[in-house]
Parts: sequence; structure tokens; C-alpha cells
Amino acid sequence: MTIPSMGFPMAPGRGCRPVTFAVRILLLCLAVRCPASAFVPRRGCAQPVPVQLIWSRRPARSHQRGLITAASLAPSLPFPVRVTVMGGGNFGLAIASVLGRKGVPTTLLVRSEEVAEQLNSEHRHPRYMTDIKLPRTVFATADPASALSDASYVVHAVPVQFSRDFLMAVRDHVPPNAPVVSASKGIETSSLGFMADILSECLGTQRSYAFLSGPSFAREICEGAATAVVVASADAELAEDLATLMSSDTFRVFTSMDVMGVEV
Repeated sequence: MTIPSMGFPMAPGRGCRPVTFAVRILLLCLAVRCPASAFVPRRGCAQPVPVQLIWSRRPARSHQRGLITAASLAPSLPFPVRVTVMGGGNFGLAIASVLGRKGVPTTLLVRSEEVAEQLNSEHRHPRYMTDIKLPRTVFATADPASALSDASYVVHAVPVQFSRDFLMAVRDHVPPNAPVVSASKGIETSSLGFMADILSECLGTQRSYAFLSGPSFAREICEGAATAVVVASADAELAEDLATLMSSDTFRVFTSMDVMGVEV
């Protein structure tokens, strides 16, 4: 016997009582967190597709029993994606590793061609976390034009104090419609501005921005340790798309519209 439209098994001889108390709680959660309105149109999609629901941001309780996995339920984005990560420091490597493990074509923009060549040949950075091997889907270059020309999303992982000069140097290469995700956190000492201020001043106000933060360590992310972060954006659809793009069994991305709260 099954619950209509849900497909959950029922215990024989017990009428409509679920097999376990855990299943009953699960059904309640689904009823609360997954209303029909959760299915909304995305940019460029003729038909509604499911937004990021609790499955893709929380480990499935039945995962250990082999019944279902978060990865199998996480919806994929309805368009081809290429990501450019600007900055080859520890956190830039960590974000590139997260994306690369999911098979997302990722370009890492670094400062020198020598570093790029070693990353491409040995898949390791010569100075930062030298024992960490990056996925083969990560390609490195020191050329901003080639790195950014076809980027669907741009991740900024340059330290705040160097961000303004860096962004002004590459601004002409950033695609005009590409959203920018800041993984840098702090206050610029010269202007007392946050990354939201620096990005809009350097790259304009006509694009969407998002800001990633959380109790995370670059090495642990690269090693696949369980990590939870928040991505905040005034564009709620962008935040959901980024959560879909980056979330995995070990890297959970929650969403928020509180940009200032996440930056602070």
C-alpha cells in the first residue's frame, strides 16, 4: 500500500499508519517546506522547474540506508554553466575544488603563468596547500581575457584590500550579464566599504551580485569535510541557482537575502 501521489510504503496491517515515526515526520516536513508554489519558472525556461528544496541543502535522513541521496534529488541548472574563479589563494582553490568535484568546467584566474602551468600539469598549487590535488575539470590561466570570456558566473576570491585594484584591471573582460559571487570578506581600510560597495563601484550596478560566507576553512573544504555556508543576494533566484550549482553531499549552501548580515 502506498500514500497517494507520494510513493511511500505503508506497514502491512496498520491501515494508513507510516512504517516508522521518522517517515511520519518526513511527510510533515515535506508538506510544510514543499508547497505547490515552490515550483516557479527560471530565467529562460518555458516550463516551471523545481527550485532548491530541503533535499539539496540538508543531508537526506535515508542516505545512510541507501534509499535516496541528496545528489540524486538536487535539480540541475537548466542551462550550460562555466565558472571563473578569480584568485588562486586558499579560498579560491577551495571554491574551484567544490565546483570541479561536481564536474563544473571551472577556470582559475591566477597571477602568474608559471603557477597556471603547474596547476594544469600537476593539479597542485606550488605555494598554497601544496598537498591538495585539484580536480581535472579545473583549468588555470593568468590571462583575464581567456578566463572570463565565456563565464556564466564569476567568483571573486581576491583579498578585500587588493580587490579594488584587481577589479579595475579586469573589469573590461567580465561579461556584462555574468553574476559575480564574492567569497572575500572584510572592510576596505581606505574607504571603509564592504565588498558590495567595491563590486558595484568597479563592475557597475546593472548586474546581480551574491556574497558567500560561513564557518569554513579552505583546507577542510578541499578535503571534503562537512561544511555549511550561506550565499546572500538581493536576487533570490540567483541565490537559489548558486545553491543548486555548489551544493553537494559535503558542501551545503543555504540562501539568504540579508547581504549586509552575511558580509558582517
